[in-house]
Amino acid sequence: MRKRRVGIITFSDGREFVHKELLEMNKHFEDRLVKALEETGEIEVIRASEIVWKPSLAKKAGIELLKAQVEVTIFNYAIWCWPHLTVMASLFAPGPYLLYGQINPKYPGMVGLLAAAGALEQIGVFPERIWGEPENPEVIGKVLKFIRAASAVNRLKGERYGTFGGRPMGMYTAAANGDQWLKEFGIDVEQIDQYELVIRAEKISGEKRRKGREWLEKLANVIYDGKQLTPEILERQVAMYEAAMEIIREYELDFVGFKGQPEMTNNYATMDVVEAFLNDPYDWNGSKEPIVAATETDMDGALTMEIFKHIAQTPVLFADVRHYFEDKDILDLCNSGTHATYFAGKSFDPEVNLKKVTLYPESFYFPAGGAAVKHFAAPGRVTMARLARQNGKYVMTIVPGEFLELPENEMEKLAKDVQIEWPHAYMKLDTDMETFLRNYPCNHIHGVYGDYTEELVHFCRLKGIEYRILGSQK
Repeated sequence: MRKRRVGIITFSDGREFVHKELLEMNKHFEDRLVKALEETGEIEVIRASEIVWKPSLAKKAGIELLKAQVEVTIFNYAIWCWPHLTVMASLFAPGPYLLYGQINPKYPGMVGLLAAAGALEQIGVFPERIWGEPENPEVIGKVLKFIRAASAVNRLKGERYGTFGGRPMGMYTAAANGDQWLKEFGIDVEQIDQYELVIRAEKISGEKRRKGREWLEKLANVIYDGKQLTPEILERQVAMYEAAMEIIREYELDFVGFKGQPEMTNNYATMDVVEAFLNDPYDWNGSKEPIVAATETDMDGALTMEIFKHIAQTPVLFADVRHYFEDKDILDLCNSGTHATYFAGKSFDPEVNLKKVTLYPESFYFPAGGAAVKHFAAPGRVTMARLARQNGKYVMTIVPGEFLELPENEMEKLAKDVQIEWPHAYMKLDTDMETFLRNYPCNHIHGVYGDYTEELVHFCRLKGIEYRILGSQK
């Protein structure tokens, strides 16, 4: 995935003789910050062409970063800097803003940072503030967490969500207001009939169908039963995937949702293969960027996933909160379709993941048949979350925890008790089940490997969204 483009403007004293005297020192502090950011491997740094010490240069620097289309602007302070210069640069440089203070005790850089912060807040601009040595991993980690969230805010702007079909099975939590999305996040919503998938799938060549089927048969375990899953039905699912990719390219969609039930599951085929491999970083045609795909046209679920994708830059899980095994104190997160096979091995290599995947015949109220993409999620720390509306206003519920690896025979037994042919993630919550059930806002849950709680909190603060964390960070 592409690097996050970050702009840096370093400020100086407004007296020319002081600026010149401290110029080389100021440049050195900027160099250290740039080096630390670039060494993360996530950041592309765009520097203003000059250290800013007068209004014309503040305006010039802001315009340079605007033209460079940076996603976040860092205002850098190592000495006393006249605060009106920061305000003038902010009129042009793209936000969100981070005010970064360098450790330089002989010079009042902290004074400059605080004066600039106060000036911005007086005009309604509320920047993040971080102070410390850029070589300190904890400090640069804090910077990186803010940058991830801030870049996610900007990457949502101008995106397009494609919803294939309407509200599924009476789920109010799955349907959102497109006007609200455009106003609050800058996302355009495109309505597409599911029949478009059928029409286009029927036109996909036999060669493309066979290519996908044979790739799946080679890398995964495919169980044909001659009824619910046959080579012909699997090729139909491959064709639907190819049709979906064709529509995504043509309509210039960034993320999508499919209604699926009951029209497709009753009459054509299940969407499991389509949804799983859209969310994956590969398919039978090679490596690709994951495309967030939510089942049951869950708009707020898809939006939560898209935020996660921009923050973590990995595939994102979509699941039902299916069952709680009280004797083991674990949640079974299980859903037909949208578990990317990435979660089977936590790898970007399909051969690593798909050897742990079984394509089962569907058996759950899906008469049209198709392959269910069954696997168990690999173990590891995870951050789960859900963006939901309460009385029309968005609230994010963040749920840290861990995916557990149980003995294989035990996982198979638990899956058989719930839904043997579907994928499962066995999660140990950082909170208790009573707290979770009282506060979690819907039936779908989403997340990624790693601890991204602070990034989600930054995102919510930047967007003015209320948030709650169920459990403590570890």
